[in-house]
Amino acid sequence: MDEALTAQTIHLSGHGGDDIEAYQAVPLGDDPHGSVVVIHHMPGYDEATREITRRFAAHGYAAVCPNLYWREAPGAGTEEAAAAARAAGGVPDERLVGDVAAAAAHLRGLPASNGKVGVIGYCSGGRQSFLAACSLDLDAAVDCYGAFVIGSPPEGAPMRGPLDHLAGDLSCPLLGLFGAEDTHPSPDQTAELDRILTEHGKTFEFHTYDGAGHAFFAVDRPSYRQPAAVDGWQQIWRWYERYLT
Repeated sequence: MDEALTAQTIHLSGHGGDDIEAYQAVPLGDDPHGSVVVIHHMPGYDEATREITRRFAAHGYAAVCPNLYWREAPGAGTEEAAAAARAAGGVPDERLVGDVAAAAAHLRGLPASNGKVGVIGYCSGGRQSFLAACSLDLDAAVDCYGAFVIGSPPEGAPMRGPLDHLAGDLSCPLLGLFGAEDTHPSPDQTAELDRILTEHGKTFEFHTYDGAGHAFFAVDRPSYRQPAAVDGWQQIWRWYERYLT
């Protein structure tokens, strides 16, 4: 695997034509490659998410992570921007879809793109990955412990409501990675989503890890669970190799 890449901050014309910041990482070379839209977690467009974006490029995928909080706090630090977005009630679903659509179009327009684009999201981004895959024409999706795809958030929480009514519109194969000790989503909720997707005849695969709760991929947080994260990454590479190459 040639890990050579370039990474830089770019700007996209997002939902409604709004200028938004994004982080792009692209493998070097002219070989055709698939692409990934990375949707950051609720804590925001942070260093850990940009590192994940570079990791995809190191594995041969062009990747773009849009800053979903740019409108609320352009140029602000991660914590300030996340606080501003939470105070505004979170990212509206329609806006999220428009921003992911802009990132996907940008990736498809890169010179070495093979035309295939996937999406991945963590925490709130996992829910948004599911939303994007039900709203846009994509080639693969990964939901990493996305809360409230099933079930409603507590009143006043900066999260949007359930998405199970969109399951029939899922446009691409979905990989779900969950923790058995998580409560949002709980194992019962992921089992319900499994049932709904099965009823709709969708292509999907769920993995639930014992001993892991929410945010088990986050290496800089106490929630990190090394065995679950290592296997989870292997599942992601296998999924994208199947559907994006």
